[in-house]
Amino acid sequence: MERKVIRVLLAGATGYVGGRLIQRLRKQGYFVRCLVRDRLRFSLSCDEGLEIVEGDVLRMDTLTDALSEITVAYYLVHSLGAGGDFAERDLIAADNFGRACAGAGVERIIYLSGLGRSDDDLSEHLRSRQETGERLRAGGVAVTEFRAGVILGSGSLSFEIIRNLTERLPIMFAPRWIRTRCQPISIANVLDYLEAALTVPESTGRIIEIGGAEITSYGELMIIYARVRGLKRYLIPVPFLTPHQSAYWVALITPIPANIVFPLVEGLKNEVLVTNDDALRLFPQIELITPEIAICRALEKIELDQVDTVWWSALSATPTVQSPVRYSQKEGLFLEQREILVKSNSAVAFHVLERLGGSAGWLHMDFLWRIRGFMDKLFGGVGLQRGRRRQQKLVLGDPIDFWRVEAYEENRLLRFRAEMKMPGNAWLQFRVLPEGEYVRVRMTAIFDPHGLWGRIYWYAFWPAHLFIFDGMMAELKERILTAEIHA
Repeated sequence: MERKVIRVLLAGATGYVGGRLIQRLRKQGYFVRCLVRDRLRFSLSCDEGLEIVEGDVLRMDTLTDALSEITVAYYLVHSLGAGGDFAERDLIAADNFGRACAGAGVERIIYLSGLGRSDDDLSEHLRSRQETGERLRAGGVAVTEFRAGVILGSGSLSFEIIRNLTERLPIMFAPRWIRTRCQPISIANVLDYLEAALTVPESTGRIIEIGGAEITSYGELMIIYARVRGLKRYLIPVPFLTPHQSAYWVALITPIPANIVFPLVEGLKNEVLVTNDDALRLFPQIELITPEIAICRALEKIELDQVDTVWWSALSATPTVQSPVRYSQKEGLFLEQREILVKSNSAVAFHVLERLGGSAGWLHMDFLWRIRGFMDKLFGGVGLQRGRRRQQKLVLGDPIDFWRVEAYEENRLLRFRAEMKMPGNAWLQFRVLPEGEYVRVRMTAIFDPHGLWGRIYWYAFWPAHLFIFDGMMAELKERILTAEIHA
């Protein structure tokens, strides 16, 4: 198969792995067609070798045109965040995709699956990943199935769980599964394999297990992370804590939603190890990365604000699931992120943002903002009475109610630092990102807690954020559209 005739379809382009694979393939000059359910939620614009088509793997009739003249199709779709029936959804989607590929004359499907011995008592999640591969093969097209375990990279689901647990818990009561052996692999190596498979025809029709340079355990990964970060962390064994009970704890401590945490933690009972040398023989040019180096690289990407994709980029294969709010913690900071995509431009969006506060209010539930300002006054703070000096324009250092402008980059960035009384420091940041005919506005609430009371404060106010910030972003979108109409 000559490289120049390879035309690639990528199903799962909005996901963590898919979003990064696009960049790899485009750098090598491949034609890439991205299958997405909603092109307005896809952040990349088309260029000469990139095409975006709408389709849904749960609706076979939407796949025919997307697969036209495609040589190799990557299948990086999963329904883990869709709820308890994710396994059934995955099988339906894989059946549709496999049959559609056969009907369109696709030569090969490349699929990323999960490690685990089939004769083991696999968790529902791991069993589902492997059954999805079987269903793809049943369509009649040759499948290259890569099976990986823990993927380490900035923004990956596994890395974020390890990072949040280690950052937040100086002492962790460790259940038995924390000693389960695994063979973590760097996201860079995963991409190496997925890309290289295009030019290694011997990988066609094979199940290939891939892992990193070292075998370790989940507990050892936390210790490695702590060592890299210079943190002192202690693991105290608690043999009676079951994976199901552990899932509640992980869901509480980390920003990962419970419907994703539970099937993942259930799978921690299973060893996920490479059992043969097929990957080494077929791809000898790939240099495997150790867990420590992978963690170091991930932290460096985060520090440089160069995280290309994150675990919540993946949109479940159901049209009813909305893009989740991003909750995370970076070196002790609580982060809460939301974003909107509007058909407008940066100047109009920034014009609306620049008029927040004062007599214009804060877009949604102003009475709650006033209550918070009253509470601040009771405790000796500035409250909301300061308003703002000018309603139409901001400059660096301007006070706005109980905020102050800390960063100002016209049409790009606006960050407010809180001056209210609280056990910590807080910021509210808006970043404006142009995307062709659209503009993406990303709001990030940041909190640096001081001690235990700071954490209690954050969790006490967090439920209110669900109503206030969601409403703010909805109203912001409406105001930007209205401003565009009257511009």
